[in-house]
Amino acid sequence: MRNSYVAGVLSGFVGGLIGACLLVHLEPLGPWAPLASAAAATQQDVVSASRIRLLDAAGRARAEFAMSPDGGPGIFFYDSRGRNRLVLGLYSPAESEYPFVVLNDAQQQAAGIFRLYGGRDTPVVVLKSKGQDRSIYGLNPSSIEPFLVNYSSDGKKTSAFGNF
Repeated sequence: MRNSYVAGVLSGFVGGLIGACLLVHLEPLGPWAPLASAAAATQQDVVSASRIRLLDAAGRARAEFAMSPDGGPGIFFYDSRGRNRLVLGLYSPAESEYPFVVLNDAQQQAAGIFRLYGGRDTPVVVLKSKGQDRSIYGLNPSSIEPFLVNYSSDGKKTSAFGNF
């Protein structure tokens, strides 16, 4: 149920972005502009853009649907100060295009990552502090057995259970 809810919210958000883009780019055609715009929108099969940006009332970018510099598609969310705080997307083709969710701290460093990994697409959660891995929990891509690995502040690995 939670997956359906998240998928519904994400679909609605993407649909809203595409609709807003269409409305901005269609020229007013007189008093029947809303009807003409709606007809044109339903006749068009594809909307193509390299980036769709959602702006707040002050004109600041708050979200973007775009390609990352390494070639993976993503939705990037920014706080009111312009800091990237949340990313939903796919890693680059060089990283097998695994899906991911990244939560960034106020310094724009990853603080939490939820992703799929390995040939069996096993889920992994990585918790970080100041850019350093501190705890990794998931299913081992080789055995599909659960594991939990922690790292001390000096980077030493301690395994709570399982192997990774």
